[in-house]
Amino acid sequence: MTPVPISATGGRRIGVLISGRGSNLQAIISAVSRREIRADIAIVISNRADAEGLKLASAAGIETLLLDHTDRTRFRTREDYDRELVKQLEVRKVDLVCLAGFMRLLSPIFVQSFPATLNIHPSLLPAFPGMNAQVQAWEYGVKFTGVTVHLVTADLDGGPIVLQEIVPVLDEDDTEMLARRILEREHCVYPEAIRIVLDGGWRIEGRRFIPAR
Repeated sequence: MTPVPISATGGRRIGVLISGRGSNLQAIISAVSRREIRADIAIVISNRADAEGLKLASAAGIETLLLDHTDRTRFRTREDYDRELVKQLEVRKVDLVCLAGFMRLLSPIFVQSFPATLNIHPSLLPAFPGMNAQVQAWEYGVKFTGVTVHLVTADLDGGPIVLQEIVPVLDEDDTEMLARRILEREHCVYPEAIRIVLDGGWRIEGRRFIPAR
C-alpha cells in the first residue's frame, strides 16, 4: 500500500465523516484550534440529518454537508453514495479523511480514491471489531482493552494500525463506565494519529504502519 503524498508545510485539508454526536469531531476541532494539528477542516459530512456533530461543526465555522444514505432517489447502491462522497471531498481538495463515528462501511470505490483515511475504534484491534466493542470486551472479561486508530480498508476494522493505547478494565467497571474511560482516551489518541499521518514520511510494510523517523 502506497500512501498518498501529504504536504508537511501547510495547506493540508481534512474531511471528517460523522453519523452522531461528534465527540471525536470536537476533539479534532480543538486540536486544530490549538495548532496541535496543523491543518484546516475543509468539510464535515454526515449521513444523518439528526447528527449533533453538524451543530458542533457549524458553531466552529466549518462547512457542513448532509448526504442522506437513505435517499434512494440519489443513491441506489452503496457505491453510488460513496461516489458522491468522493466527489464532494475532491472538490474541496481534501488530503486526509477522518471517520468520527461514521456508521457506514466504505466501499472499495471510496478506499481507492482516499487511501489516506483514518478511523478510530474502541478496542485493541484485532480484538473486538465491529459494533459495541466496549461491551464485547467487558462481557469477555478481558483485563485490558483500549483504543486503536487505523487506516481504513474495505475490510471491517482491518486496516494497518497507526496508534494504540491500552485502557485497563477495572473490577468496578460496568459497560458505561468502561466506554466513558475509553472515549476519554480516544479524544487524545485520535488527534495524535492525525498529526502523524499528515506529517508524512510513513510507509506500509505488509500490515505494519511504519512512521517517519
